[in-house]
Amino acid sequence: MTAEPIAVPPAPTLRAGYSLFSKWLLLRRVSQLTILLAFLVGPWFGIWIVKGNLSSSFTLGVLPLTDPLLIVQSLAAGHVPYRDALLGAAIVIAFYLLVGGRVYCSWVCPVNMVTDAAAALRRRLGLKGGRAPAANTRYWLLGGLIVTAAITGSIVWEFVNPVSMLHRGLIFGMGSAWLVVLGIFLYDLLIASRGWCGHLCPMGAAYNLLGRSALARVSAVRRTACDDCMDCFIVCPEPQVIRPALKGAADATPLILDADCTSCGRCIDVCNRDIFRFTTRFDRRTTS
Repeated sequence: MTAEPIAVPPAPTLRAGYSLFSKWLLLRRVSQLTILLAFLVGPWFGIWIVKGNLSSSFTLGVLPLTDPLLIVQSLAAGHVPYRDALLGAAIVIAFYLLVGGRVYCSWVCPVNMVTDAAAALRRRLGLKGGRAPAANTRYWLLGGLIVTAAITGSIVWEFVNPVSMLHRGLIFGMGSAWLVVLGIFLYDLLIASRGWCGHLCPMGAAYNLLGRSALARVSAVRRTACDDCMDCFIVCPEPQVIRPALKGAADATPLILDADCTSCGRCIDVCNRDIFRFTTRFDRRTTS
């Protein structure tokens, strides 16, 4: 007597498919690569559009921009930042309060291209399961790096920050930075889907705190047309943010108001029913 084969459920597939030329995905790649190249053309070709890196920079000799997390670490370490650094942090904070903090993660951060690639390959290979840490782990790590700065009197995170390491590596040679980037890719691919950005990255946690009252939002404006294909849930880097807007009570807002939303636009790209669109937090209309 032979045992019957066990039926294995098929891996999630996108009805709309995965295309590198989807509108919002393409725009995000243009944004990320343009920002990255603006930093690199200086040391590579001597054309200094931006000096510095994504943590602290000076654009065209006029505009200072500073990562607010860098300022917090500096203060915790007992170092008073320069006036331009404080002004740069104020500009960044004002911008992300307006558009949403996690926009940094999907439209600026170069590591996002690595984690997106891991997620796409994971879907293509039909890999499921894995063990991701609790989502609030990134907040514990955020608190830990601030405490570490206070104890050591130095901004230790910048030595191991994957974004900074990738930037330095592209200028001076990758060296051990390749191992960090590869480690993040393999972790997201083999162990925890969207594990780095969604569960571990303290920079994502810091920018999340800036996005709770953002003006720009995604809305499930045609949610009554949803046919439960699940494409949006499959591609969303933070799928838990979709359900309240898409499947909440009939009188609930169609806006995705969760600060975890990265405003990546992938739900708009893959939805065959044109359910989602970018709008403002004041637009609570729905259409059939």
